[in-house]
Amino acid sequence: MFTASVLAFELAQSTHLIRFSAPEQMGLSSGVVGRLLTALLLGGLIGIDREYRHKAVGIRTTILIAFGAALFTFLSPIIAGDLSANKGQIASNIVQGVGFLGAGLILHNRNRVSGLTSAATVFAVASIGMAAGGGLYVPAAIATALVLLSLELLGFIETRANLKFFTRTYEARGKDLALMETAILDAMDRAHQQLADIQESSIANLHRATFSVQASNKVHRQLEQALRSDKALDEVLTFRDWEDE
Repeated sequence: MFTASVLAFELAQSTHLIRFSAPEQMGLSSGVVGRLLTALLLGGLIGIDREYRHKAVGIRTTILIAFGAALFTFLSPIIAGDLSANKGQIASNIVQGVGFLGAGLILHNRNRVSGLTSAATVFAVASIGMAAGGGLYVPAAIATALVLLSLELLGFIETRANLKFFTRTYEARGKDLALMETAILDAMDRAHQQLADIQESSIANLHRATFSVQASNKVHRQLEQALRSDKALDEVLTFRDWEDE
């Protein structure tokens, strides 16, 4: 009785489990190494660019996303089997999964939204991984080149053409805090910018005034020039906000 039940259970399990013999695994896995390595390489190239720009999506993130998308794409038709009419069922869910991952990168801070470009980068990297996992090496390489071109060239054009506003933190140093505040306010007025918040601190006889401005590249250049030319300010330092996309 017990033996018959065990045999029946094992027989039922064998009809539901996917089983591959060693020769089948060797045959089905031919070419997978090249596809996965291609996904790692192309994802890593985009990750290096993001690391250089100090973005939240770095090289490890892009590599893992591309690798996972490539492997899921490779396994999708194999697990579906020859009799399945939907061999891309597993791969199709990559888009949804990457969408949830990208949503976690989007943040709303005060009067701006950050992380949109990082989320879009994750989406693009997943598509490149899918192309590599499907053996489409040339489209994957072309897509990688286009993504890098978009991130770098379009960002350069946006900055030079004053099409985009970005945040820069200014730190002014001097010996007379009252004169420093007057100089900062005058420079902001000439740049037609509102001085929303200013933080002050003192070290011995040196006073520091720190404030942030969100403006175009042209306005930042004018403001920095006006601050540096004022005699009440001994030194003016600027820092880019790396959360800007």
